[in-house]
Amino acid sequence: MPDFSTMNSTGFRRLVSERFEISAIGQSGGQSGDHLLNPDFKERIVNENAKKAAVLIPIIERAGGLTVLFTKRADKLKNHSGQVAFPGGRIDDSDASPEAAALREANEEIGLVTGKAQIIGRMAEYFTGSGYSIVPVVALVSADVELVPNPQEVDYMFEVPLAFLMDETNHQKASRILQGKERFYLEMPYGEHHIWGVTAGIVRLLHDRLRGL
Repeated sequence: MPDFSTMNSTGFRRLVSERFEISAIGQSGGQSGDHLLNPDFKERIVNENAKKAAVLIPIIERAGGLTVLFTKRADKLKNHSGQVAFPGGRIDDSDASPEAAALREANEEIGLVTGKAQIIGRMAEYFTGSGYSIVPVVALVSADVELVPNPQEVDYMFEVPLAFLMDETNHQKASRILQGKERFYLEMPYGEHHIWGVTAGIVRLLHDRLRGL
């Protein structure tokens, strides 16, 4: 069982290399998404017409251990305003790959320059109830990075210890009524921050891959 409380960036890189089963197109693991907690969702959301997107999961080595960087989306955004998220967005035709899209979006949203991020893995696409197919891209980010959130897209950034996120006891199942039906999702409260929904689902996907589940 990996000890994430003492793991450094070298150990994390090694674990990703061991646990991510890379296929011919670079994806790790099987199909994932909101339908795992809502099986009746699958037929509607898992399809080739889902809008393609990518997010960056930035891992930073701090004095107290590895952390994961999140953003709080600007309240004035049209979609998913005010929610906790990873840097990311739609994959454009000009993007060479999901990795390129994730890095581009991270640069636009938080000022992350390519030289300060090293891609170390990509997970299988995560299908969302809102009609997206998201490719989560994992990157090690230099501790000396200088990040500046774009106020048009991001209200602020914060970091959460990787060990906290990889502890299943911090993963809570919740639900709400949508269109007359109960829909389930994960949430991972951390202090004043409410990590939930798709972002929490992607964290859980990372948890399962790293723990070999």
